[in-house]
Amino acid sequence: MPRTLRNTKYVILLFLILTTLLASPAFAQGSNPPTDDEVNAIAKQLYCPVCENTPLDVCPTQACAQWRDLIRLMLSQGKGEAEIKQYFVDNYGARVLNEPPRSGLNWLAYLVPPLAILAGAFIVFRALRAWKKPATASPALQSEADAPADDYVARLEEEVRKRN
Repeated sequence: MPRTLRNTKYVILLFLILTTLLASPAFAQGSNPPTDDEVNAIAKQLYCPVCENTPLDVCPTQACAQWRDLIRLMLSQGKGEAEIKQYFVDNYGARVLNEPPRSGLNWLAYLVPPLAILAGAFIVFRALRAWKKPATASPALQSEADAPADDYVARLEEEVRKRN
């Protein structure tokens, strides 16, 4: 009887160890560390908080390397893309995002460029239509244009008509 009880204890202990391993986040993710592509996919959407206008995935500074490692760590902890981006926004402000959030005055960044393009196209269209229409001259100006301005020009035109 004591041997059966001892075997039961080992089976229960083995069951508890396996349950703990299967429930851990590292095992749930397959215990594979995030790849560089996964890290860079998120880092590409963030700008370096230190360097101006440099995406985090290509910034050569040591600080950016540490931030990429932080992204890798957060991914390995099971955090999602939105959570990681929100962490950076909370710590460094919305300027770290490569795309401004669509709220408040940031909507202007999405509305002004298309409106400016439409306005420019309208102006170009109107200008081309105005250039295409022939200008109508008044009758007084038209008669002056028909009459030769010089006697020499009048004689020259007469001779050309005679030859034809």
